[in-house]
Amino acid sequence: MRDFGGVVERSPARVVRPESPEEVAAAVREAAVLGLDAVPRGLGHSTFGQSLTTGLCLDMRGLAGVTEVGPGHAVAGAGTTWREVLEATLPHGLAPPVLTDYLDVTIGGTISAAGVGGSSHLHGTQADNVLALDVVAGGEPVTCSPGVRPELFDAVRAGLGGHGVITGATLRLVPVPGRVLSCTIPCRDAADLLRVQREVRADHLSGQVRPSEDGWVFEVKAALYSGGPPPGAVEAEHLPFLEHADRLRPDVEELIGLGEWARPHPWGMVFLPASRATEVIGATLASMTPADIGLSGVVLVKALRVGHLPMLGAPADPVLFSLLRTASPGSAAVGEMLAANRALLARAEAAGGSRYAVDSVPR
Repeated sequence: MRDFGGVVERSPARVVRPESPEEVAAAVREAAVLGLDAVPRGLGHSTFGQSLTTGLCLDMRGLAGVTEVGPGHAVAGAGTTWREVLEATLPHGLAPPVLTDYLDVTIGGTISAAGVGGSSHLHGTQADNVLALDVVAGGEPVTCSPGVRPELFDAVRAGLGGHGVITGATLRLVPVPGRVLSCTIPCRDAADLLRVQREVRADHLSGQVRPSEDGWVFEVKAALYSGGPPPGAVEAEHLPFLEHADRLRPDVEELIGLGEWARPHPWGMVFLPASRATEVIGATLASMTPADIGLSGVVLVKALRVGHLPMLGAPADPVLFSLLRTASPGSAAVGEMLAANRALLARAEAAGGSRYAVDSVPR
């Protein structure tokens, strides 16, 4: 069995597809008796085998579906994708305040990893916007929240499944507009890119670095729910909210057609303190060529706000620096990309940063 990263392969001793928290608890207890790890798996979008096991694989897609949409909240199973959440909430004019760029991942998977999106500079991670969680911990199904078993609530959010299996979540919802103004803001360099992210008032912000014949090109993608484009913006267009939220879908379909989606994705992702981010990003890019990220690789820079999320281990005022590598033909080999990820992590830690544990770095 492989995950999206395509670097690690493991064959589970057994695969179980539970359809209730009680069935998850029974499977976890059985795995403990047999001396097996029980590892939850949604759609397997991890990059270095985080959703793989040689023990018991819990296929969480059996716990999919939104069971309730109310004022300011939705209740959904852990195997529900963010696309399925939107399908249930948008008819009410509501959506989660933070969405992943790619919607076809499960809420249990991203909450257990934290989950960063374009609005994380305003609302924090997806894990910061959970009102309550249903969890199997100690072999029993329980509910936790900031006011009920808060220590468990803090341990499972961004805990990568190490302290319990998330089976369901109550998600915070906010009103969303029918249309969004989407635009691009060109930037001179990494320092300018981070300045724009600090100063521009927008509902969605994300920095991107692209290779060109003249070196690296820096830009910020911004989306506003009201008002006109910010200073320096180009390529402004109005999009329906769902089209904006699902903006990667055409790109993913193209990558699938080209075969790039199925290639290994040795991603390197680190949190950097804002005070050292320009230095680390500049030094890393100076040592790279386009071959180091692959034909469809992407470099992202995202300043974000993180609330009370002890398991994430991010520095204060963090910047997420992501080298989303693809091992394309003619690009660097997988082993070289993994070695570069290790070097990136060392550089980040020396600057007071930390890993984002969904990365591809040999443990």
